[in-house]
Amino acid sequence: MQINNESKGIRINPMGRIQGEIEVPGDKSISHRAALFGGMAQGETHITNFLLGQDCLSTLACLKTLGVEWERRDAEVWIRGRGFENWHEPQDILDVGNSGTTMRLMLGVLAGCPFSATLTGDSSIRSRPMARVTLPLQEMGARILGRQEGKYAPLTIQGGFLQGIQFRSPVASAQVKSAILLAGLRAKGETMVTEPCLSRDHTERMLRGFGVDLKSEGCTAKVRGGAALSGQEVAVPGDISSAAFFLVLGTLIPQGELLIKNVGMNPTRTGILDALWQMGADIQVEEEREECGEPRANLRVRPAQLHGIEIQGEMIPKLIDEVPVLAVAASLAQGETVIRDAAELRVKETDRIQTVVQGLQALGANARELPDGLRIQGAKSLRGGVAHSHGDHRLAMAWVVAGLLAEEGISLQGIEAAEVSFPNFLELIHEIAES
Repeated sequence: MQINNESKGIRINPMGRIQGEIEVPGDKSISHRAALFGGMAQGETHITNFLLGQDCLSTLACLKTLGVEWERRDAEVWIRGRGFENWHEPQDILDVGNSGTTMRLMLGVLAGCPFSATLTGDSSIRSRPMARVTLPLQEMGARILGRQEGKYAPLTIQGGFLQGIQFRSPVASAQVKSAILLAGLRAKGETMVTEPCLSRDHTERMLRGFGVDLKSEGCTAKVRGGAALSGQEVAVPGDISSAAFFLVLGTLIPQGELLIKNVGMNPTRTGILDALWQMGADIQVEEEREECGEPRANLRVRPAQLHGIEIQGEMIPKLIDEVPVLAVAASLAQGETVIRDAAELRVKETDRIQTVVQGLQALGANARELPDGLRIQGAKSLRGGVAHSHGDHRLAMAWVVAGLLAEEGISLQGIEAAEVSFPNFLELIHEIAES
């Protein structure tokens, strides 16, 4: 047994070998969109392998408050859509919990609904900037009130009577792009969004699957107002962001082999694979296929010696959520790894640049902050020590991986944060350790 409960957290002891086959939970981004688009559509949407993390459950809860009927049995969800033109004004505040995706995408949809709604979330959500979404929605005609002129939640939105815009986003952000495109479905004329480089394109793929005539070329996507969605069957692939923890563990563990099945391979999300391959990882892609417009495959990972690289530019949007565990990999790679152009990490669930660097330093790694990233000098080993998740699910799981690889293991506080995206994370760790 590698993980033991303690009165103030858990103890993670080092492990020398893993073996087995696993499937990671459904993709968080795709699960959010499947539920939301199903609620916007006419007719039934059936979702399989829906992620049961707290973030996606927040999306379902918000839909129910808006009058959308749904039923869930384990990881299967049936949504009885009547079209979002039939959503009703909520009698209560929409609570998105810790989910920035729910907040931003829901704002986009509500911008086109002719009623008022108020959205809020936990302390992390209330501290995260929303202006990059609220400002273009206000430009389209939505009225949004909130702290600091609508920059921070709680936010009240009065939707309806939107006008399409041509928006050039200063950042590559799938949440910004998606919110504006969703508002564009109810706007007059055409709505167009151009990014500096392509962010994840799950919204574009899935809207087309739900019957929307969405056009995209390069870094630009556009829709015309008046589009209607039709209910669909959606099979959610495994989340590559969740697979990343096992890819790093399988690469740096001294012995073993691990097969991760049914992993989403959307090319806007596979930056973690590109980075690990550049660092020297032994990861094979098997049984490539496509379902419901999303590519997927099995990933076989074996131990390998990594070396440091530079990660920047267009790679960053493809691996932004994987930086915490990639930083753990860098701390055990030969040479230096530098991550730049990732200032977006400072406005995630935590300031992930600061918390990752502080966490690595506490475990004995040579890491320091850059204004827009991290600089990590790799070593042969991590000492171990005490780690904190700070309520951030990706930090919690990254530190578990670090503890399994560290000489002395770690004591981790806040592992419950992993419930946001990976409820059975520790169960799978036990499974591959005991095979």
